[in-house]
Amino acid sequence: MDERQLRVLRELGELGSVTAVAEALRVTPSAISQQLRLLQRSIPVPLTERAGRRLVLTAAGQALADAAIGVETALARARHTIDEYVDEPDGTVSVAAFHSGAAAFYPLLLRRLDAPGSPRLALHDEDVAQAGFPPLTRTYDLVVAHRLDHAPPWPRTAVATPLLREPLDIALPVGHPLATRSVLTAQDVADQPWITVHDGFPLLATVEAVSAAAGRRLDIVHRVNEISVVAEVVAAGGGVALMPRWTSRPHPGVTLRPLGGIEAHRHVDVLHRPERTARRAVRTVLSELVEAAETIRCRGPA
Repeated sequence: MDERQLRVLRELGELGSVTAVAEALRVTPSAISQQLRLLQRSIPVPLTERAGRRLVLTAAGQALADAAIGVETALARARHTIDEYVDEPDGTVSVAAFHSGAAAFYPLLLRRLDAPGSPRLALHDEDVAQAGFPPLTRTYDLVVAHRLDHAPPWPRTAVATPLLREPLDIALPVGHPLATRSVLTAQDVADQPWITVHDGFPLLATVEAVSAAAGRRLDIVHRVNEISVVAEVVAAGGGVALMPRWTSRPHPGVTLRPLGGIEAHRHVDVLHRPERTARRAVRTVLSELVEAAETIRCRGPA
């Protein structure tokens, strides 16, 4: 049995005829009869009987019709609860982001949403390979993810809202001879020791592009995913690295220089499942992330 069938049974008990029920529900009498037949198949005792030319409820049918009132009331309360949840402006919204994205976006997001009545944030960090971001949308309302320009697009199972197309620069120790140049090429940095991410993480593909453009294998000496740690290793003379221009925090011992001749950008996007933005609170946080991205882009290097 389902809600529609119980509604038809209840109306039949109150209105007294299939025709009257059809008129009240604005359907055909045959549609009403079909719903009654479908309901009867799931009930082991007769629900209706003939009284002359009229179809009336049996005692069992009347008992079920009475129970249908409680069912409709409960469903109405459930719908009202859902409506309130969906339209709740200050509901909790879970957000996950990769490390440098979290460092850049989370402080702005917290400041923007500190007024009474704003959504409550539940913030998380997730350091995963590119393929690992879309599955996170099962767990979190919004996922701040990144991928390289030439990487495969995000799967259609997730909605992607663009935030940034961020340049990737070469990070050098302050005082390094290459820091005197305004733009660096693959040949300039090919003979340097390198710090890069672990296999499968987005920035590695650009490092491989540098190697290809230089025509030689790079000397990768350190594997570090966390950008703030990379900055410390660069500053200490451990090598050069690719570093995001806007979302990495400035380090007094590190100089950034653009990389010429190679497409060195990454996309920073928000991923979510379509149904998540049915909630007003989630839409609010998504809008604030887009505004925060504009702030990050306009202020230049973090």
